[in-house]
Amino acid sequence: MRKPEKDQKWVFNKEIEGEQASEGVVRKILAYCDGMMCVENHFEKGAVGKLHHHPHTQITYVASGKFEFTIGDETKIVGTGDTLLKQDGIVHGCVCLEKGILVDIFTPMREDFL
Repeated sequence: MRKPEKDQKWVFNKEIEGEQASEGVVRKILAYCDGMMCVENHFEKGAVGKLHHHPHTQITYVASGKFEFTIGDETKIVGTGDTLLKQDGIVHGCVCLEKGILVDIFTPMREDFL
């Protein structure tokens, strides 16, 4: 299975194929509905999540690795277990310092990812 369907009740990670989001970053779309979406991002060391903004509120959970994150005018180093809140419209991005996985929750869902 490449991507789950909208409103799919059970999404098994091992059945989802990742897609290249950018150099060194593989994105896996997990469960989603109109109101929210869960996305897993696998980063290689040195990969960049370029500075950007979007009309979605986003919570990022660092499942593994270490990242230098910028949110607005603040930059901090975050690691496994840390959580970040990015309100809609705020500029944010990261650099992966140690190979890792970020889990993003968006509200509403990111139609542009589908």
